[in-house]
Amino acid sequence: MKTYEIAVIPGDGIGKEVVPAATEVLDAVAEVHGGISFQYSHFPWSCDYYEQHGQMMPDDGLDILQNYEAIFLGAVGDPGRVPDHVSLWGLLIKIRREFEQVINIRPAKYFRGLASPLLNPNDFDLLVVRENSEGEYSEIGGRIHKGDDEIAIQNAVFTRKGTERAIRYAFDLAQKRRGHVTSATKSNGIVYSMPFWDQVFQEVSQSYPHVQTASVHIDALSAFFVTKPHTFDVIAASNLFGDILTDIGAAIMGSIGIAPAANINLNGKYPSMFEPVHGSAPDIAGQGIANPIGQIWTAKMMLDHLGHQEMGQHLLKVVEDVTQSGVKTKDIGGSSTTKQVTHEIINRLKR
Repeated sequence: MKTYEIAVIPGDGIGKEVVPAATEVLDAVAEVHGGISFQYSHFPWSCDYYEQHGQMMPDDGLDILQNYEAIFLGAVGDPGRVPDHVSLWGLLIKIRREFEQVINIRPAKYFRGLASPLLNPNDFDLLVVRENSEGEYSEIGGRIHKGDDEIAIQNAVFTRKGTERAIRYAFDLAQKRRGHVTSATKSNGIVYSMPFWDQVFQEVSQSYPHVQTASVHIDALSAFFVTKPHTFDVIAASNLFGDILTDIGAAIMGSIGIAPAANINLNGKYPSMFEPVHGSAPDIAGQGIANPIGQIWTAKMMLDHLGHQEMGQHLLKVVEDVTQSGVKTKDIGGSSTTKQVTHEIINRLKR
């Protein structure tokens, strides 16, 4: 029996509701398949913690997390109490950057039982590989002067190492899927970083002669996500472009509340982190109506990362079965509570 040590950070808002739901489901799928179990350590790092301690996590927080096999995060943020740049950079982005989680993966697919806003979604199934450590979100820049002369400068930093590893990761995934990688670019308007991105993409593609490629400008690509998402397999994107595309991906599925994400460390020095896309949703927190699917699908991605793809596939199939049967929360057209959806998933897993 392999027992995985998992650091659990429910965080803020609905994270405190959907994380317990997802760990319950994880335990159920592990019990059904056998061979593994999970040992969870819970950490209360959040905006509540910030109000008490003046920081989102303790000084030795990263030292504590480093020894776990994965980090399972709920949601971060409560802008009514703590500014977003404080909460995000003090917890989520701090973990991503200092644990060298250089790749962010976000899938989007036609989800059975969910009403896509697309007239004909054509069973789309795509995966965005987002560079997660530099690019447009680099911490280089500043502001100078006041009034009419005020200047703000934000530098985008693209290293060959960071660019190549993200693109190569996309090609590796494509080889296991349908064999096609699309590069998100904007080299007709961003005259240095994007031609560089295009060059690295072309160079990396030479190592994958059996993978088909395309390079599409981000404005057109955003439109194509809406008009023909079924034509895409794996998309390689910079930090900003990947962020934008994955929100569109969640939207065309029918709800950002079901979208998962994985922050991957490639060198094995630190754990990877798994989090849903939906955020803390403080407006519905504590009402018992939060959609747990995003967190549960995120748990599926953690299973995949740990080498248990069969369990992950089974779990996602059951979640779709439950959604298709009409057991779903209000945000996606149902009337069930968080607990009712969770328990129905567990019951079907055990049948």
